[in-house]
Amino acid sequence: MSTIAFLNIGMHGHVNPTLPVAAELVRRGHTVTYHTSPAFREEIEATGASVRLYPGGDQPLPDPPTPITLMEALARTALGLLPAVLADLRGDRPDLIVHDSACPWGALAARELGVPAASSFTTFAYNRHVPSPTRGSRELLAAAAARPRSLLGYTAARLALRRRFATSGVPLLDLADIRQPLNLVYTSRAFQPAVEEFDRSYRFVGPSIGARPDDPSFPSDRLRDPVLYASLGTVFNADPRLLRTFATALAPLGGTVVVSTGQTDPTALGPLPGNVLTRRSVPQLEVLDRAALFITHGGMNSVNEALFAGVPLLVVPQGADQPMVARRVVELGAGLSIRTENVTEDSVRAVARRLLEDSRFRAATAGLRATQREAGGYRRAADELERYLRPAGPAARPAPVPPQGG
Repeated sequence: MSTIAFLNIGMHGHVNPTLPVAAELVRRGHTVTYHTSPAFREEIEATGASVRLYPGGDQPLPDPPTPITLMEALARTALGLLPAVLADLRGDRPDLIVHDSACPWGALAARELGVPAASSFTTFAYNRHVPSPTRGSRELLAAAAARPRSLLGYTAARLALRRRFATSGVPLLDLADIRQPLNLVYTSRAFQPAVEEFDRSYRFVGPSIGARPDDPSFPSDRLRDPVLYASLGTVFNADPRLLRTFATALAPLGGTVVVSTGQTDPTALGPLPGNVLTRRSVPQLEVLDRAALFITHGGMNSVNEALFAGVPLLVVPQGADQPMVARRVVELGAGLSIRTENVTEDSVRAVARRLLEDSRFRAATAGLRATQREAGGYRRAADELERYLRPAGPAARPAPVPPQGG
């Protein structure tokens, strides 16, 4: 059996899909270590992996992240974490490092130690049709010009990394798209845009959905069909007025309306109709299994989980890659999208009614549900990692990707 080290950034959307993979590798007899922030310790320990905490506590990322502030934060974090991470890895002696596609310290550690690496994409895989948010572009240049301190901070951190570590395998700018000879993408080929343009180094393993702890505090017995569900995720602070609009718009259409408020206090939504159930967090997979409609910000994990359950979507993008995800949902007929500034009680109710009454949306999500499940999920991801670990010839190993800059 092998020793496999996971390294990740401190965001639920990037950590959650890797947890069932880590648990499956442990079940198969591998030794798994996971380098993480303290906030994720309990969840990772539950997989059976050994936790290696980053020094300095939780590693905050800008909220909300913009490309230039994200690049600065990732470069600075890499510079601060690498000495301790390398010391841990030298002690653990992993056979493979699995790092997030936006985790430069994972890629740098693998190169520094000469250990094979795989990259974990919890977003779409990126190319010219699906541009990474940190790719070189006019928009990135404009953002850098508007935030010169972030640009200077990024430049200083990258120069320091180059002086101290082997950085030739990490892109000069595009720190959200760090590729390896094996790239695991947690969605299906059917949902990935321009999938035919990706080589065999990309393995579209589908949503990584494993068992999650029961939430005995959630009143499942109160759910009445049709269940309508709204959540804007955990990264962006949701405007309570926006959440209230979803609740009041959906209430006349649903048996039970479930609203997950995330970082927003549910009491901030004010008095709501009696069939509305608000919680900071809910057991999302359980609710989606009952849901007839899901209003979402368009986070990749949430959308993948909704498609896995075959639930039509109303996407209200809040930032990051969410507009891109919303476009793909609409292209495939799995839902509709509204811009935040166009959200009113009437507009949401009209679109929700259309999604509930037009059978074409349910048919499209049923087709995507099948492709999401056929992709293989966390077991397929574990298979790919095991195959990559074996001494293998060209037929078994993914084709190498070209260098990504210094």
